[in-house]
Amino acid sequence: MIGAMQFDPLIDRYMQHLRIEGGLSHHTIAAYRRDLKKLQGYLQQNEVVSIGRVTPDLLRGFLASLQSTGLAQVSSARCLSAVRGWFRYLRGEHLVDHNPSVELAAGFRGLRLPKTLSQPDVGAILDLPPRAQLEDHRDRAMMEVLYATGLRVSELISVEWSDVNVDVGYLRVTGKGNKQRVVPMGEPARLLLQQYTEQVRPSLLKRRSSRFLFVSRRGTPLTRQAFWKMLRLRAKRAGFAGSISPHMLRHSFATHMLEGGADLRSVQALLGHANIATTQIYTHVERERLKHVHETYFPRRIARKTIRRA
Repeated sequence: MIGAMQFDPLIDRYMQHLRIEGGLSHHTIAAYRRDLKKLQGYLQQNEVVSIGRVTPDLLRGFLASLQSTGLAQVSSARCLSAVRGWFRYLRGEHLVDHNPSVELAAGFRGLRLPKTLSQPDVGAILDLPPRAQLEDHRDRAMMEVLYATGLRVSELISVEWSDVNVDVGYLRVTGKGNKQRVVPMGEPARLLLQQYTEQVRPSLLKRRSSRFLFVSRRGTPLTRQAFWKMLRLRAKRAGFAGSISPHMLRHSFATHMLEGGADLRSVQALLGHANIATTQIYTHVERERLKHVHETYFPRRIARKTIRRA
């Protein structure tokens, strides 16, 4: 009977669907599994042991419980996305008679604005004087490329040697959903990357081969944890006192592009967002820029000032 089906097999089936059909990364799938396990725990605490007994009110209570624990709004939103996707899949496979998550979207409000760095703070971190170690030259190139392209750190460490055109200045990136995009980089990033590929990378590899662009002395690609640690150390050297993460550089890239006059669709393409709605988290920047343009150039504003003086 559908209503009596237990949670674990249904979660496993959905994870397999995300891996094969959705093409999602291992990290995303693991995060979704953790979210659904949280839901499972909440339902079991409320003595709901079968999928057919889940109601919209129970799901609302689950979301409220997440917020009461102080879970970040971004994490709560991802959890909601996991729950809605799971029930949408179950309904499509005729494993449930109804989708109790349909009513949740209207009652859930948006995300907090992403944390960003100011342009001077980014400049201070990127422009640190180089040290003698080979790793420092590699790290400078990685930092400059990350900010210049807006890549996710998982995308940066996965870039392969064959995906780079240093002469022209672009990378081919494989993002979420196994989707590829071509991302240009500015001249400072191109020059540092050229220096790294010609002088530093061969010395790190020591006649070994690697298909990855950024490598360690062992010839292996860097991990996300290693990059995170490196970023924190460089920020400390630059005198940056606040907390910092690789994703803040991605947010800063998007924000600074919009502040400089880029349109939202272009930023969407550069970030690799499948949906423009994801990029619209940055529209506060676009609104401020348009407001400034309007106040500066709209002729009736000038006329109003003239009337006030009269």
